[in-house]
Amino acid sequence: MERLPSWLRLHLAAIRAVAVLTVLLGLIYPLVTTGVAQALFNDNANGSIVQARGKDVGSALIGQSFTDADGNPVRKYFQSRPSAAGDGYDPLATSASNLGPEDVLDVLPVPGVEEGRQSLLTQVCARSKAIGELEGVSGARPYCTPSGVGAVLKVFPDRAVSVNQACPEAPFVTTYDGLKVECGKPGEDYAAGRTVPVRGDTRTPVVPPDAVTASGSGLDPHISAAYAELQAARVAAARGRSLDEVRRLIEANTTGPALGFMGRPAVNVLRLNLALDRS
Repeated sequence: MERLPSWLRLHLAAIRAVAVLTVLLGLIYPLVTTGVAQALFNDNANGSIVQARGKDVGSALIGQSFTDADGNPVRKYFQSRPSAAGDGYDPLATSASNLGPEDVLDVLPVPGVEEGRQSLLTQVCARSKAIGELEGVSGARPYCTPSGVGAVLKVFPDRAVSVNQACPEAPFVTTYDGLKVECGKPGEDYAAGRTVPVRGDTRTPVVPPDAVTASGSGLDPHISAAYAELQAARVAAARGRSLDEVRRLIEANTTGPALGFMGRPAVNVLRLNLALDRS
């Protein structure tokens, strides 16, 4: 029998390899891993779906917002942390904001020309102010103005500008290092100035960090025990419940550090809110 040409033997070997790998990696491996996942991690493998009154209401692994149709927090529910995933907690757009600690300068909106952009610092300041008003506590924190924007100056030889406060808003300080402080003019280029964040005299903030920053995935379903405690009085008052009762539910829905030492105790917001509805 005449031997096949070398080029044809190579093609046949490649076809056999593709067929074998397709069966191993495209059929057997997925079936095995799916079977192991279903056997050992059934709840997680199926999305950790949480039900209430016979209906799916969410996942214990993916956060969600507890707001009304206008986006305002519903007072009788504990609120989740911010999310940068799409419009908020969108599993198809999981992401962080990709803004870092040096992102402190806003782009002021110019009507009809430019929409503007809030820096990470101003986002944190605005969130802290809003949460302080919601919970009836101080929302002040370092490097934030009382109006809820980043307290940042651009300093020039003859003047200083509060670049995150658009005119005609009064600057958070009147002078800096002997220079008069002006409000920021939308559209003006302040790049040549020296950037000076101003810490102010604020001590340790009452509003915890996870209340004003999004998680890396944008899908974190947990909040810190400190943020849950901050919200407890508001939820108790909205539901006509005692504060001690609400605190017991927080404790019951708090999980310890992973493996006993990784991270800090956390509260699953969805499970806590459902426990409130059931009790």
